[in-house]
Order: sequence, then C-alpha cells, then structure tokens
Amino acid sequence: MKWYKRLHWQIIIGLILGLIWGLLSGFIGMADFTSGYIRPVGTIFIDLLKLIAVPLVLASLVVGVSSLNDMTRLSKMGGKTVGIYMITTMLAITIGLTVVNVLQPGATLPDETRRSLMESYSENVEGRDADAELLQQRNIMQFFVDIVPENFFQSASNNSNMLQVVFVAILLGIGLVNIPAQKGEPLIHFFESLNDVIIKIVDLIMKTAPYGVFALMAAVIVDLTGDDIGQALVLLRALGWYCIAVFVGLILHVFIVYSSLFKLFSKMRLRDFFKAIRPAILLGFSTSSSLATLPVTMERVEKNLGVSEEVSSFVLPVGATINMDGTSLYQAIAAVFIAQALGMELTIAQQLTIVLTATAASIGAAGVPGAGIIMLVIVLQSVQVPIEGIALILGVDRILDMARTAVNVTGDAAVSVAVAYTENKLGPLHFDEDD
Repeated sequence: MKWYKRLHWQIIIGLILGLIWGLLSGFIGMADFTSGYIRPVGTIFIDLLKLIAVPLVLASLVVGVSSLNDMTRLSKMGGKTVGIYMITTMLAITIGLTVVNVLQPGATLPDETRRSLMESYSENVEGRDADAELLQQRNIMQFFVDIVPENFFQSASNNSNMLQVVFVAILLGIGLVNIPAQKGEPLIHFFESLNDVIIKIVDLIMKTAPYGVFALMAAVIVDLTGDDIGQALVLLRALGWYCIAVFVGLILHVFIVYSSLFKLFSKMRLRDFFKAIRPAILLGFSTSSSLATLPVTMERVEKNLGVSEEVSSFVLPVGATINMDGTSLYQAIAAVFIAQALGMELTIAQQLTIVLTATAASIGAAGVPGAGIIMLVIVLQSVQVPIEGIALILGVDRILDMARTAVNVTGDAAVSVAVAYTENKLGPLHFDEDD
C-alpha cells in the first residue's frame, strides 16, 4: 500500500494542511469563514466519536466481565490499574518539576511582557477560583459516591460520567455471571453483537478522520491568531521557554516512564507500541479530548497491541477519566513558571506539596469541564502563588493542551499493556497494511 493511503499519514497531512489553512485564512481575512464553515466539520467528527463512546464501553465491558469466572481477578485488576496510574502521575509531576527548575523559563519573561499578558487574559481567570473551591470541598469519599449513579440513563447521556457507565457495566457483567448460563446467553450475545457493530462504526468514522483533523487544526490556529498572525508569533516568542519546558517534560516522561513500564511488565518495544496506536495519539492531539479518542484507543489497543477486551474495556475508560499524566506534568511546570515570573521562589517543601496536590487533583477533577485550569488553580493555592498568574499562560494553553492530551492517551494505552501482561491477557502484536 502506498504511504499516502495509510491512515496515520492521512491524519498527519490533515494536521499540516489545517495548520497552513489556519494561517492563510488569517492572512487573507477568511478567519470568520474558517470559524463558521470549517470548524463545524471538526465538531461533527468529535461528536461522532463521543456518540459511540458510551455504548462501546458498556458493550465491551459487559462482555469482558461476563467472561470471567473468578470475581477476585476483577478486583485485583482494578487495584493494579489505579495503582499504576497513580505512580505514573507522580512520576510525571516529578519530571515536570525537574525540567522547570533546570530550565527556569519564568526568569526569561520580561516585565513588560508579563504585564501585557496579565492585562490581556485576566478576564479569563475570573471564576476559576470559585470552581476550584467547590472541587476542593469534595473529599475522597465523594469521589466514590459519584461513581454510583442513581439513574443510569442520565449517566449515559453525558460522556463525563464514564466512570458511572463503567460501574454499571461491571455490575451487569457480574449479574450475568451469577445466573444460569442459558438465561444469560441471549443478553451476552446481544452485547457481543453490539460491540462488533460499534467497532465497525469506528472504522467508518476513522475514514473521515483526515477531514475532521484538518478542520480542528484550522480552528485552533484561527482561535490563536485571529486576523493577526503577528500576534501569535509575539505570544509564542514571549512564552517560548515555557512551551519548550512543557514539551521537553512530556517527551522525557514518555521515553523514560513508559519505556520503563514496558521493560518491567512486557517485552514490547516502544517503537512497536507507537506504531500500533499512532492514529489514537494523533487524534488525541487534534481533539484535545481523551474521551473523544477513547473508541479509537480501544480499537487500536485490542486490535494491534493484543490487549484482551476484558482488560482494555476496564483500564482505558478509567484512564480516560482519571489518568492525567500529561496534564499533571503541565501543572507542575505551569505552577513553578508562574512563581518564577512573579519573582517568587518555591521551597522544596512547597514543590513536594505540588506533587501531592496535583496527584490528588487528577482524581478529584475527573469529569469536570475545564479540569486542567481548575486543577492548576488548586495547585497554585496550595503553594500560595497568586492565581491571577494563570493569565500569563492562557494564550498558549490550547496548543499545550493538545500535546498533553496526546500524552494522556499514550499513558492510557501503555498502562493497559502493563495490566494485560500481569493478567496473562496480552496477545501478539498485529499490524494491518494501513499501519
């Protein structure tokens, strides 16, 4: 198969063309056209992916759990999943703190630029502290309370309630295991058929991925630049070291933590891993949504990485909701950067507080709109850094959000491989012609 017919290359081409069109439309005064007529194509693409996320998780998880004969395996798998997610999150934050302390990006920000950014984006910070205060009032038990829904159909109507869908699917699967096989078979066959249909729908949606990615990328560039390309260049130049620090941290996390994870829990090479899931990573980058990317991540992890359905259908939805390696790393760098830019020096104790606070917030903020910024408010408050400093970084947050979401998706897939290996549920790698 010719290289340009392969899906991942088509997505990359879509990203590049979207970038070019976004810049060009701002230059020739067609930014409004891009926002009004091209952006909706990307919105439809994301909505299609979100549309099938809940039925996919429900069907695959019911089938997976009902195939188990020993419920203790499910509890062990849950413990491993959450444990590994928490460890990788703490390592991500530690790497972020190390990078930002070495590069010192906040020290390079001129006073005039700092004042200008604070004035430009101060309005966008208003109200964030109130949202963060509400989140802080939730204790750890509230997290578990929120997992149990009082109305499943209400939960299924909102993708941010994915943990509730996972809970109901597990409960339904356990119920099927505990009734006579002949009575449960019709319902199991129904979910098996539903799962097969949804996987086929994923394949169909992915045929439109290059167009959706093009529209999403063009919209991002227009949002950043508007009709003035120079504005974006000035902003990127001013915050260049901050952006570099975040990208360096994310890259180090992927190549240090995930490669170590594979060495400990599987014999998989990092190169093969990336080859298997690159469409999911590219989608995570373009959509900035782990939940929207979830159907593609599940398909690639099961089909290419050899992770069994019963593992992927549990580990990936949980990860898309609570695993925020990329986001947590970004928060560590952002908090220290803001402190540096404001002339504040954080002690070792304060930076250890960032590790603990960001780790806890990554769980507590699950399903909250704008979770990344709200989590950052909590982190800043924990070390007495003025939250108004968030205005310094909001201008480039959209670009960094794309990068950290790609790392979040990568982390979900990596942990699913590790858990599958420990459960003896990891099959051989498989690549189609379009990979």
